[in-house]
Amino acid sequence: MKHIKSVYINGKFITPHGSEVANIVSPLDGEVIAQLTYADEADTENAIQAASAALENYAQTSIAERAEYLKRIHDEILKRIDDLIDITILEYGAPKERAKWSNMIAATTFLNQISVMEEYPFKRTVHESTVVMEPIGVSALFTPWNSTAGSIAVKVAAALAAGCTIVLKPSEFSPWQSQIIMECIDMAGLPPGVVNMVNGRGDVISRAIIASPEVTKISFTGSTVVGKILGKGAIETMKRLTLELGGKSANIILEDANLDTAIPMALQAGFMNNGQACIAGSRLLVPASRLDEIKSRLTAAAQEFKVGDPYQDGARIGPLASQKQYDRIQQYITTGLMEGAELLYGGPGHPEGFEKGFYVKPTIFAGVTNSMKIAREEIFGPVLSVIAYQDEAEAVAIANDSDYGLMAYVSSSDQERAAQIARQLKAGRVLINTLKHDPLAPFGGYKNSGMGRENGQLGMEAFLEPKT
Repeated sequence: MKHIKSVYINGKFITPHGSEVANIVSPLDGEVIAQLTYADEADTENAIQAASAALENYAQTSIAERAEYLKRIHDEILKRIDDLIDITILEYGAPKERAKWSNMIAATTFLNQISVMEEYPFKRTVHESTVVMEPIGVSALFTPWNSTAGSIAVKVAAALAAGCTIVLKPSEFSPWQSQIIMECIDMAGLPPGVVNMVNGRGDVISRAIIASPEVTKISFTGSTVVGKILGKGAIETMKRLTLELGGKSANIILEDANLDTAIPMALQAGFMNNGQACIAGSRLLVPASRLDEIKSRLTAAAQEFKVGDPYQDGARIGPLASQKQYDRIQQYITTGLMEGAELLYGGPGHPEGFEKGFYVKPTIFAGVTNSMKIAREEIFGPVLSVIAYQDEAEAVAIANDSDYGLMAYVSSSDQERAAQIARQLKAGRVLINTLKHDPLAPFGGYKNSGMGRENGQLGMEAFLEPKT
């Protein structure tokens, strides 16, 4: 039985003070593959003290020194890339190509951060004053289970580049991936205490972090509910906050769109990462004048999104991450049927031949109105809701009628027309005729999708405090 290391403090993996043990279950077959002993409040306090003690020296390091650390972490991740891909499939259920892409992004994020840091004006003249951007201090980083390596990389790289020290709290539901990334950071030879990790229950770890005046920054990726709880607690000690939360992204297909490309992209946007993506384009807004054609095309194109063993080539959708996720998606599919939506593709239950494990049928509902529960709430699974609109003004109104505002998509044969629509959308990022990810552009959301931005200069700046 693999026992996963949950605590890394002051440059060493150590035995946790915590004693609660959790089984780690593979979504491929529901079998236990490892165990994790949870870190507790005492472990967290030790990690905070280590980060605090390391801060003074690390904050004074040069850009060249930090660049070398980031380069070494990148190199170490590349050495372990096959291990990371394998465990991302086994522990999480990501299809092989997705697992490869997400872990390569993690490696390149550390490399990309070097140029961001080197080009950034840490010292500048503003009118008659000199403004110096200083490290914000000890930073607590909370990362999710649906993008383990990538989310750790985005936060850790930015904090290190800014000169901060770190207490990392990765998801307890993807600890094997987190351990491998932490082993890579360890091999990179950073000074002891600069990066520390405690993995355990979020409510337990966060209590110690929120209470500590030595932690001056929280960066959290996860649910809106938990983000708000952290935010309320953080204000007591005036911790700075970056919150990357949920989404219910609209994907608008305009009347002039080329459906040969727009429909496959719409399905990919909705079903990416097994549907477990905050950026998923889960509301597909289509012109009523082309509704019948689009429904037919969706049904045909969905056949290409093969559910299968994620180790096998050709599998585009693997199992959901856990039994809890499986049950959640089944409830939403049932809700869609009860609300009167038209089941266009998929439906409840396991796909044929995949009764073992947490596999679901990718599902498409038509006849959805924006007031239905399946159109309002973040499902976090491969469930797509098709909503018809009469004109572009209504499409924009429907897209913006959401508690969320993380991502949006627009398809059109007229780039400027699409850009005009994009400018009206209340979303932190809008993709036009593409699904490409720009790792250096700001990422984050409006409304209940969070506050602050990650990636690039703005992402690093979130770990800096200006002094005039």
